[in-house]
Amino acid sequence: MDITELSKQYDFTGKTVVLTGGTGVLGREMASGLVGLGAKVAVLDRNTEIPEDYQTKVEAGPGKYLVVSGDVLDRSRLEDARELIVSAFGQINCLINAAGGNHPAATTKPEQVFSDLPEDALQFTLDLNLLGTILPCQVFGKEMIKHQSGSIVNITSMAAERPLTRIPAYAAAKAGVSNFTRWLAVHMAQEYSPEIRVNALAPGFFLTSQNRFLLMEEDEKTLTARGRQIISHTPLARFGMPEDLLGTLFWLLSDASRFVTGIIVPVDGGFSAYSGV
Repeated sequence: MDITELSKQYDFTGKTVVLTGGTGVLGREMASGLVGLGAKVAVLDRNTEIPEDYQTKVEAGPGKYLVVSGDVLDRSRLEDARELIVSAFGQINCLINAAGGNHPAATTKPEQVFSDLPEDALQFTLDLNLLGTILPCQVFGKEMIKHQSGSIVNITSMAAERPLTRIPAYAAAKAGVSNFTRWLAVHMAQEYSPEIRVNALAPGFFLTSQNRFLLMEEDEKTLTARGRQIISHTPLARFGMPEDLLGTLFWLLSDASRFVTGIIVPVDGGFSAYSGV
């Protein structure tokens, strides 16, 4: 393969990408990056209002961008969103499941021990991360089955492989996402088409609105004890930036990884490789 053919593998012109949770910190970067490579990106979110600076960024690319109302835990709304996206953009080629997060009340702390974590917060976290990945794969995967091709990238976490303290439901749910990713990769290839691939990204520690309170003090400059511990176990000695995910994401979505399915790729600054000694 010559360099011209190789570069074309990362040209998403004409490809439709559905992105759940696309108005979050990481999702925004994924959306704008894909639009910049020519993709037609349909962001699925309960909140269809996006900040002006974000809208300006995604509209600057050569691709197209659409925000669609939807809920990853509501099958009927997902199906409505699918019909709208197909009508607007045509065939769905890729799905990124980036919706997820942890409920603050599902986090252990001195004033809230594990045995007192409320059931509704635990259930919310489990549903949002695991069921909120499975349902979009069912609904949007139907389009891929119809056309016998597609690429799905789920977003799991380092917590799936090495359970982190304080967030039991989140870690368990993301472990489920990793397991489901491997299961679905085999299922899609064997039952429907070997041209349908399923993989996952496992981000390390990225500062987001959901975890900032765990990693940064109120002054927004000083690391918490937890934040310092994480950095000390990250060989690249920093938190990830949203754009750090893009290279691996583009690879998994594109034909450059056409013989890759059922894997979980850490993007973690070496966190998973370091034993701490």
